[in-house]
Amino acid sequence: MAISMYDVSVPVFAARLKALSGVLEAAEKNAVERKIDPRTFLTSRLAPDMFTLARQVQIATDHAKGAPSRLAGRDVPKYEDNEASFAELQTRIAKVGEHLSSFSAADIEGSEDRVIELKVGGRELSMSGSQYLLNFAMPNFYFHLTTAYGILRHYGVPLGKIMFLGGR
Repeated sequence: MAISMYDVSVPVFAARLKALSGVLEAAEKNAVERKIDPRTFLTSRLAPDMFTLARQVQIATDHAKGAPSRLAGRDVPKYEDNEASFAELQTRIAKVGEHLSSFSAADIEGSEDRVIELKVGGRELSMSGSQYLLNFAMPNFYFHLTTAYGILRHYGVPLGKIMFLGGR
């Protein structure tokens, strides 16, 4: 049985974003319990040259909304990237979830060979849909999800791998 581009994109993004929502919910609860200003977590980073937690979530959601849009030949929704609270990040995740639910398998069918062109860091990239999804969008998505999780673990939020995977 062949695996479809839809199966390895939209449902995966949706499930991981649901898990991210749970991780952020746990982090906010932990901040309240420990009497820590939630902005402490939101503005934290693992290293001085890395993005903050809030930016990690923004970039992860950018890949989740961008990949299926590009594969389907649709415009990628643009967001302002101005979320500064857990509630605003949760709203963003929900908005991306709604966007993901607008795709059907037929929308992405045959996108393996679609030419995907984008600008990254001032460079023009061009690749097939399958290369874009498997070697660019998904690795970036997981990198930013994992980094967000790592920031919260570093600051003492009691998360486990099962929560990263979507369990509670």
